[in-house]
Amino acid sequence: MITQNKSIVQITGILEKLFEEHFEKKAEIIEPLAVSGSDRRYYRLSNNNISAIATYNTNVAENNTYFYFTELFRRHQINVPEVYKVSKDRRAYLQQDLGKTSLFDLVINEGYTEPVRKLYHKALAQLAKVQWIAGREADYKQCFASRQFDEKAIMSDLLYFKYYFADLQGIPYDRSGLISEMELLSKDLGRVQPQALMYRDFQSRNIMVHEGKIFFIDFQGSMQGPPQYDIASLLWQARAQLPAAWKEDLLNGYISSLNDLHVPRMDEIYFRRGYVQFVLVRLLQVLGSYGFRGLLQHKAHFITSIAPALKNLNLFLSDHPQTPAYPELRSLLEKISAPDMQERYSTTSAGDKPKVSVQISSFSYKSGIPKASGPHGGGYVFDCRGILNPGRYAAYKHLTGNDEMVRQFLERETRMPDFMNYVYSLVSINIEDYIARGFEQLSVSFGCTGGQHRSVYAANQLAAYLKTRFNIEVTTTHCNEDKWVLQKENSEV
Repeated sequence: MITQNKSIVQITGILEKLFEEHFEKKAEIIEPLAVSGSDRRYYRLSNNNISAIATYNTNVAENNTYFYFTELFRRHQINVPEVYKVSKDRRAYLQQDLGKTSLFDLVINEGYTEPVRKLYHKALAQLAKVQWIAGREADYKQCFASRQFDEKAIMSDLLYFKYYFADLQGIPYDRSGLISEMELLSKDLGRVQPQALMYRDFQSRNIMVHEGKIFFIDFQGSMQGPPQYDIASLLWQARAQLPAAWKEDLLNGYISSLNDLHVPRMDEIYFRRGYVQFVLVRLLQVLGSYGFRGLLQHKAHFITSIAPALKNLNLFLSDHPQTPAYPELRSLLEKISAPDMQERYSTTSAGDKPKVSVQISSFSYKSGIPKASGPHGGGYVFDCRGILNPGRYAAYKHLTGNDEMVRQFLERETRMPDFMNYVYSLVSINIEDYIARGFEQLSVSFGCTGGQHRSVYAANQLAAYLKTRFNIEVTTTHCNEDKWVLQKENSEV
């Protein structure tokens, strides 16, 4: 596995030891934190009013990059979490807990308020310090993946979009012509100046709001590159959907902040022209990521982001009729971002919601397979007993498939992701057919030994996927819930 044969129990033991060595107190609560596209594992460890975020990552080169940039940024009074302690093998580290509120949380929950807008301005002002002040002395040899966002890196992002999103949509286009145009575009943008320290994934989920201050996290992908890319990443984040007036105001604020930092005078018109170009590159890179994580890996969170990302692209093309100035690429992007494509991935439209509903259940084979509730019977029954059982381990015996620790165990230590990918594909065949033919009901059941861990997880994951992918009614029932072993070891799992 990615942990090089270390189980979650062993990993949490390592992190607990770091906590105790640093704070001289044992961690009383260990809370696994959700991750999306990363192989890093995060936990919140606490003891009364003491709390820290513990990370385990086998990619030591990536960790070293993170430590380097943390030290560089803190030296220039840029707000990033303090690293308290690092393990001898540099795979585990303990850092400052910044709470649970990101800038993304605020804009989604509070809306486009004046306090939120001011926080965006603060974030961009700090970004300018990252790029132009810390960037002046950055040693790009410390970058773990790529040192520079150059022509090759730009072409890689464009191909990421092509292979993992465009090619999955069934839209015809001239493949040879598109590749040629992408090569020309990447060559052109690879020469854009100025170059600075580029954050690479500067979006509101990576900006924490702690005690009224802005803090940056997940900056280990930093490299040398065009500063406009980072601005585009924040202002055009798909799920945030910032108003056009905000984007212009925030871009103006960023440019003004360069004067306060005494950044050498630059050609503002040229800078803005480059910004428009890198907005396009970022929009396509994001769609490639959503296609890979969502359409191929079936992760619901990324699927829900596709519709707003397509809306973003459509808006960009409408506002910039001359960008991109390549006919085949322009034509493909117009087709991909058209209203019918946005509707395909929309989960908010209830007017034409399909009639089909899906009843999903988890069960224990000890109690038998539940009878299908629909009028025509049938449906799918999947046996999860071929997947390693978390219930065999004391750390998980009193948890269920609803718990984050069990979810991480199944996704990282077993072949459950492969199993679920087959399930998604099989069930989707029926759903698509039922929608086309007007059928109204399908049942899906997952069974395991105790009906507490594997089957519960699988039922929850399929429910989330179907709701997101098809915008249909889904109900979930855990048949063995009243027999779950939650405290006393009074039954076999």
